[in-house]
Amino acid sequence: MHEWALAESIITTAVEAAEKKKLKTISEIKISIGELQQIEQDIFEFALGEIIKSQDEKLKNVKTIIITEESKLKCKNCGNKWKFADIKKKLNDDESESIHFIPEVTFVHTRCPKCGSPDFEITSGRGVSITSIKGKR
Repeated sequence: MHEWALAESIITTAVEAAEKKKLKTISEIKISIGELQQIEQDIFEFALGEIIKSQDEKLKNVKTIIITEESKLKCKNCGNKWKFADIKKKLNDDESESIHFIPEVTFVHTRCPKCGSPDFEITSGRGVSITSIKGKR
């Protein structure tokens, strides 16, 4: 269900942005999804398609492009850098699901693989955003 809510937010935001730019139609929406979100891409794409079908002519021939941004983390203690993919294998199903719904939970379930510090930052691959919208006036 999380994917449906995200898809609905993306379409609502895209339509609002297009209206502000005075676009009559939207031809392309480019979406960036951080790996940390752990989105089920097929469900997300299906949800986008279904939501787009229920919209007016503004989205009739819209193309959606989805780019997954790799999640990277950096220890504030020792400077070590690692990828979410490196630690994902070590998470149990409950931990992984918690992160899927609330990415900030990563800070509860993760430590620096080098020094064990819980003090790190997520430097990329977090969140969902629209990176561009194309259309015609």
